[in-house]
Amino acid sequence: MPDTRLFDSAAVVVEQPRRSWWRRYRGPALTVATVEGTELARVTFTDHSCSLLTTSSGGLVVRIDRHTRFGQFGTVRFRFTGAAGEEIGAVTARGLVKTRQLVRTEGGRPLLLTRLGQLYREWQLTETDPEEVPAPVILGRVTVSTVDALIGLQRYVVETDPGLDASERRTVVASVVCLHLLRRPPGEGSAVG
Repeated sequence: MPDTRLFDSAAVVVEQPRRSWWRRYRGPALTVATVEGTELARVTFTDHSCSLLTTSSGGLVVRIDRHTRFGQFGTVRFRFTGAAGEEIGAVTARGLVKTRQLVRTEGGRPLLLTRLGQLYREWQLTETDPEEVPAPVILGRVTVSTVDALIGLQRYVVETDPGLDASERRTVVASVVCLHLLRRPPGEGSAVG
């Protein structure tokens, strides 16, 4: 089970930490914090295919493994593994323009993280296709913004429905890390540490 203190809040912020433009940055690639700014966790990239979501004290929460065919242009799959080595979720993103992610939680619940198009800053979390009639219940939102336009640092405000449990929120936060990895792959001229 996840540390419920990390994922009991319905809203968290996943962002690239601010850094000096003049000095080499050596901190985490992303931080997970409360809306008020209290740091809860950090994300580090070990290489182009593995990321670690850890507590601020260094304890492993989620390992994110990336598998891809044809680079960014093909299907990209992410697998989430917990601290005990058990699989706790997965994300699949298909197509050239990745505006949709199929998220599978630890309990096997399928969720969709989608946006209407490339220019939209808001992603919606639903159980079914948001274009279906009647419209599905929105279980969460992810709003993307640029914190520092000069460097291009990204910020993702993650708001989830209070009905999601801690393990589902953990999977949603990990899928936002995947969203960042799709938008700004490490080592390809991105502003990640």
